[in-house]
Amino acid sequence: MIVRPKASLFDILFAIRGSIAGRVAWRCLFITVLACVVVLTGDFHLEPMSHLGTAPFGLIGIAISIFMSFRNSAAYDRWWEGRKQWGDLLVQVRSLARELSDLDDETKKRLFVPLIAYVNALSARLRDEDESAAIRQWKIEVPAGPNICDVLLRRIGTDLIALNKSGVLSDWRYSSIAIRMNAIASVQAACERIKSTPLPFAYTLLIHRSVYLFCVLLPFALAPQLGWGTPVIVAFISYTFFGLDAIGDDLAEPFAPADNSLPIKALTRVVERELMDFVGMKPLPDELQPVAYVLS
Repeated sequence: MIVRPKASLFDILFAIRGSIAGRVAWRCLFITVLACVVVLTGDFHLEPMSHLGTAPFGLIGIAISIFMSFRNSAAYDRWWEGRKQWGDLLVQVRSLARELSDLDDETKKRLFVPLIAYVNALSARLRDEDESAAIRQWKIEVPAGPNICDVLLRRIGTDLIALNKSGVLSDWRYSSIAIRMNAIASVQAACERIKSTPLPFAYTLLIHRSVYLFCVLLPFALAPQLGWGTPVIVAFISYTFFGLDAIGDDLAEPFAPADNSLPIKALTRVVERELMDFVGMKPLPDELQPVAYVLS
C-alpha cells in the first residue's frame, strides 16, 4: 500500500515514487511517440478517422471511463473487503487475549505462540509463499499438508478442549472462546474466497483491449486538428487510462505484493507484536515502515 504524507503541489506534479507513473511510463511513452510520428508524417493518418473527427472518440472515451469506474469500483470492493477481514482478525485476536488474560504464562504461550504462527502462515498463504517457512521461527512442528493454517487452528482448539476438560476453562468460557476461534476461521475462509475468485477474465480483458485500442487510435483522429498539441493531449489521456487500469489490477488482487495492494506483512506484524507482548516474549520486532513510500 502506498503511504505518503500530504502531497504538496510539487509532489502532485513530479512525484514518481509511490505513484503509478513508473508502471505505466513505457506504455504512455509508446503512445506519445506514436502521436509524434503521426504528426511528423503529416498526411499519415487513417482516412476514415479524419472524416469522423474527434466527436466519436469523445463519446467512446466517456463510455470507457464509465466502464472503468464500474470495474475499479468492483476491484475496490474486493480490496476493502480484504481489509475489513484483517481488521476483524485483529479484533478477534485481541478479544481472545483479553478473555484468557488470567491464564498462567506457560499456558498463554502454548495457546498464543501457535496463534502468532497462524497469522504469519495465513499471510504467506494469501501471497502464495511457503507457509512452513513462515512459521519456522516459532519452532512449531506441524505435519505437511494442504492447509497449515487450519492445522494450527486445530492444535489451538485441541488445547482449549483440554483446558475445558481439566476445569481451567468453564463451559461458558469455553463456548465464548470457541466463538472467537470460529470467527478467526471465518476470516481465513473469506480471504481465501477473495483470493480464489478473481474478477471475470473476460471483463478485465475487455477493459485492457478497449483502453489500448482507444489510446493507439486517438493520435490519428487528433493530429489533423491539433498538430503538435496531439502528443501532449495523448500523453495525458493515456496516463489517465493506463493508470486507472493498473490501479484496478492492484485493487482486484488485494493480497498480492503490489504497490496498491493491502499491507499484509505490516498487518501481520501488528498482531505479532501485540501477542508477543501479551505472552511476555521480548524483544518485540519493530513495526514495518514504508520503503520508497510502499508499505508491504
